[in-house]
Amino acid sequence: MKPSLLDASSVLKKYGILPKKSLGQNFIINQRALDDVISAADLTGHEEIIEIGAGFGTLTIELAQHADQVFAVEIDKRLIPVLRDNLQDFENVTLVHADFLQLDPIELVSRPGYYVVANIPYYITSALLRHLMESSIPPARIVLTMQREVAQRIISAPGEMSLLALSVQIFGRAVITARFTAECFYPIPEVDSAVLRIDIYEEPVVPHEVIPAIFSLARAGFGQKRKKLRNSLARELGSSPEEVEKLLAKAGIQPKSRAQELSIQDWENIARIAAE
Repeated sequence: MKPSLLDASSVLKKYGILPKKSLGQNFIINQRALDDVISAADLTGHEEIIEIGAGFGTLTIELAQHADQVFAVEIDKRLIPVLRDNLQDFENVTLVHADFLQLDPIELVSRPGYYVVANIPYYITSALLRHLMESSIPPARIVLTMQREVAQRIISAPGEMSLLALSVQIFGRAVITARFTAECFYPIPEVDSAVLRIDIYEEPVVPHEVIPAIFSLARAGFGQKRKKLRNSLARELGSSPEEVEKLLAKAGIQPKSRAQELSIQDWENIARIAAE
């Protein structure tokens, strides 16, 4: 039987479960918010989907009604009996009790082109995105409900770039498709939320061989983002600020620039010139 979106507290009370803040458990209780997530996924009915943090199955049930196969991953063993009860009528759902960050998606899906659709614990956002982007078979599309401020940061353009934005935008096109308030969840979180959709490119926007160097340099640059790049990159490159300034000039970058001002192409140029 499908659990009521507006009665999450009763569903959890029935099983004697209290949401754990340490696991970032905030369950969707608003139908419009749920519809926004499904709409963002733009499902045709033929997809394999991985859901991370299945909770007590509200989103899982909607996904099962719109997709071919759903792999519902849940780390909290207390919720497994709830999910078994609520999902028993859906033969196209496979329940997986595991920490998704310890799984390779290839252990679940049968083919490339799968989607990830999830209302995730917000504290794992960066680690989860990195895990998905670097997996042996990345998803074709990622749709995540996340903290609105983080979603906004991910879609930022040069001038307000972050390391997270860079690491996502190298691999895919990210857009915010919906926004909703904290009251759409139970328990009510301290932040508002957004739905972020990332369509993964067939190939990254920079060659694979230069990506490790880009990330090494970007971590150094964003690690001291208040400093000018000539200073923040000097230690990473084993060079003096004056030498870094010459490198930046060769890459067509102003020596007074800071990390958040650079584009992906700028980082690629720095990485290539630094390797000469």
